[in-house]
Amino acid sequence: MTTIQESPRPTAPIGQAVGQAEASLTKLLAGVLAESGTSHQAYLALQRLASLGGRATPDAYQRDLIDWLELDGPGARRLIGELVSANLVAIEPNEADGPGLVRLTSQGVALRAGIGGASAKITEPMLATIARDDLETTVRTLNEITRRARLVTTEESR
Repeated sequence: MTTIQESPRPTAPIGQAVGQAEASLTKLLAGVLAESGTSHQAYLALQRLASLGGRATPDAYQRDLIDWLELDGPGARRLIGELVSANLVAIEPNEADGPGLVRLTSQGVALRAGIGGASAKITEPMLATIARDDLETTVRTLNEITRRARLVTTEESR
């Protein structure tokens, strides 16, 4: 009799599940962004600056946008320029004639807060029936998958 060796756990269709959740949540976010008159790319750029502590050197912010939003250099500079023109970010002058810092303006902070609040009105009731521990585990797991995938991508680009 031949035995078929089984793997200790089945492979989860994680890519499909994450992709479907991301697409569904992106549709909901698109409605909120449309109401605020904000493009998806501008919103993501504000989110990236917030993840950098709300301020960064222009070079660091541009590299971050290139990396996370998959823009080229001119595209990242153009996006930063659009955010500056819309008064969502400002470039502070540096006293030592350096590049200064890109920072969120009060208008940028308020826009992010408004979008976050409107999004929460949609997602909070949806998530309220899911156990908090399950949500925390999901977030930790997705963050770890993101970290590992970015390492693989970084290694492949070398």
